[in-house]
Amino acid sequence: MNRNIRILGVALILCFVALFVQLNRIQIFQQKELQENPSNMRSVIRDFNRERGEIITIDGEIIAKSLKVEGQLKYERTYPYGDLYAHSTGFFSFQYGADGLERYYNDQLAGQKETQQFNSLKDIFTVTDTSADLTITLNHSLQETAKEALGERNGSVVVVDPRTGAILAFWSYPSYDPSIFGSSDLQAGEKAWEEYSSLPSAEDPRLPKMYREIFFPGSTFKLVTASAALTSTSATLTQPEFDIRATYTPPLTTFPLQNFAGSTCGGDILEGLRVSCNTTFAELAAEIVGAESLIETSEKFGFNQLPPIDLPSPAESIFPDDFGNQVGETNAEPPIPILENTPALAQSGIGQFNVKSTPLQMALVAATIANDGILMKPHLMNSFTDQNGELIEAYKPLIWQSVLSRQDALSLQSAMEITATSGTATNLAIPGVVVGGKTGTAQVDADRPDDTHGWIVGYAGPKDGESTLAIAVIVESVLGQGQLTGGTDAAPIAKEVLLEALRIQGFL
Repeated sequence: MNRNIRILGVALILCFVALFVQLNRIQIFQQKELQENPSNMRSVIRDFNRERGEIITIDGEIIAKSLKVEGQLKYERTYPYGDLYAHSTGFFSFQYGADGLERYYNDQLAGQKETQQFNSLKDIFTVTDTSADLTITLNHSLQETAKEALGERNGSVVVVDPRTGAILAFWSYPSYDPSIFGSSDLQAGEKAWEEYSSLPSAEDPRLPKMYREIFFPGSTFKLVTASAALTSTSATLTQPEFDIRATYTPPLTTFPLQNFAGSTCGGDILEGLRVSCNTTFAELAAEIVGAESLIETSEKFGFNQLPPIDLPSPAESIFPDDFGNQVGETNAEPPIPILENTPALAQSGIGQFNVKSTPLQMALVAATIANDGILMKPHLMNSFTDQNGELIEAYKPLIWQSVLSRQDALSLQSAMEITATSGTATNLAIPGVVVGGKTGTAQVDADRPDDTHGWIVGYAGPKDGESTLAIAVIVESVLGQGQLTGGTDAAPIAKEVLLEALRIQGFL
């Protein structure tokens, strides 16, 4: 009898241990997996049955908040400025999950961080609103100016503080109103989602092209090629001299590269940047800099890696990293290898072939040069505060990469400022402040030789101080409407945005 009781007791203990282990496995080790399982609606319903932190611009405008409603869902997410911040805030949807800042900082906005939930012993026994409000670096007036300046032209505007990496304006057209997906009217959200999903990807307004779409950067990439020349060869802004010509034929091909509109140009690197000379920079890339140095320099600027921005799924800007095997060498000192795909390297040096970049990436190129060669980590978060207004966390600027020596950065600043005063970027110049610029006209593809994107990148700041702004603007080509240029189409937009930013900063 006692033996049977002991056996039963041991069996019960083993069952209890197995149950204890299973519960801990589920609650501790599988917690995240279960919470993120699309079939688990409990966490989704929970999130829509409690208030969520607000998202606020640096100048105090509330751009995302929760509203109490009647029905199965107690709250819905609304975005008071409609499409203005959609590509930054993203959406918070019962049906479609979250995107943008709503996704990246979900735990803080929902109050799910342990540091927010248990600040003191009494928090264990009381139900309190632990959500945090997120203040971001975008300036409301500047964001509105970017939208107005671009108008209804497909394109993007990115403004960065080169000293900190803070993003001050982040706009892309077309955009959408994320409130439709945060609404408790699920049918309306489903209808809008299906409508957008039926569009070609390039026309889908949900796509934040500023950081998730890549384009040929065209001649704006010549800043990277010039950087590679200054840092890895004996070249300076004034040496060597390149032939004055209309075309350049790279090694291993009989197909010449042309200057824009059939123009003739040459001279040194400074002149090549000022007038945006294709022949100069194609030869510079193919026969003086070489593939290895150009790949290395582009990657220092951020190409071929995901940018460390606090937004989900950023696109990787691309610089080709394979130009084939060596088949000869140039007459440069030291000799540069001639590779099987050296003609493609020549095209890459002027921002064509397979070079692709986000507008964010090209803004960071300008920001790096403006910041004396230091590339700061881009970010939108400024701070988190609790529901009593107490600071939880503040962003601290971080260096992403050291790209150029200060002297090389100063040389490029000089070239960009000359380009803005007497070169292709004169439409960017602003009296009374320092402005540097570089234009770009980028072919879309071989099937559309007459259609081009218009680009400009640049920076601005007070005459006797450091640069406080860096900018990139792309105006996308429209099928059949001909060529867009950086100087004519993108520069006036960038100038209008810079004027407002300088006014906000107190320099105008």
